[in-house]
Amino acid sequence: MRTPAWTEDELVLAGALVVKNGWRELRTGDPEVQELSELLRSLPIHGPEALALPGFRSPGSVSRKTTDFMTNHPLYDGAATRCGRPTLLMIDALMNREAEMLEAAEAIEEGIGSGELYGIPPQPEEVDETGATAIEGRLLVRRALARERDPKLRRLKIEQTRRRGRPLRCEVCEFDFARTYGELGAGYIEVHHVTPLHVCGSRETRLDDLACLCANCHRMCHRNRPGESWRTPASLRAEMRMPTRPTLH
Repeated sequence: MRTPAWTEDELVLAGALVVKNGWRELRTGDPEVQELSELLRSLPIHGPEALALPGFRSPGSVSRKTTDFMTNHPLYDGAATRCGRPTLLMIDALMNREAEMLEAAEAIEEGIGSGELYGIPPQPEEVDETGATAIEGRLLVRRALARERDPKLRRLKIEQTRRRGRPLRCEVCEFDFARTYGELGAGYIEVHHVTPLHVCGSRETRLDDLACLCANCHRMCHRNRPGESWRTPASLRAEMRMPTRPTLH
């Protein structure tokens, strides 16, 4: 078995370490590298086969990854080490959304430290059909998906919507299940987190953190593209209003 490629979760944690170090690499013996190595080996992402591999997320491999971050930064004036596109995307995200990405790293660390992220089973769609996840990482996607699928939260959100006198329809495209499917669709809607993944952390989910969506818009909110973060209903609405571009064949 080959050593698994670095996931977004691992890259955001390693990248945050480099950013806090002034975009400089960290050596194998650095205590922070040792701590990150232990943390990466504990993440509930890779199976026991990966953990058994010699050097898997060892301090040496973590140090090498920090070198990738340093040398592939646009302002580095030396030779760049070879790294994959995910690392380059994470560098770009850290440069352009530093505060947000550091919060994402902190949310992963907090979820691991509290044990919360160990208790959430893998969720359908935490990795989409292309194999991509939100750039904040699979574990934060997993947590958000698990909360969205909580039947109690969904019921309470529907009750809140009705109490406020609002129609039970998609907040993005206004699709109404009852209008289309009659009695079969009455009372049906899906819910989606409107807050970024790193914000909906260990605190209890509030009803105002959720939006009512049809199945199609919900799927599009979860669908990711390289380097793109969690999509909110507002950003999906804005994308739908953009002029349609011709498809190239």
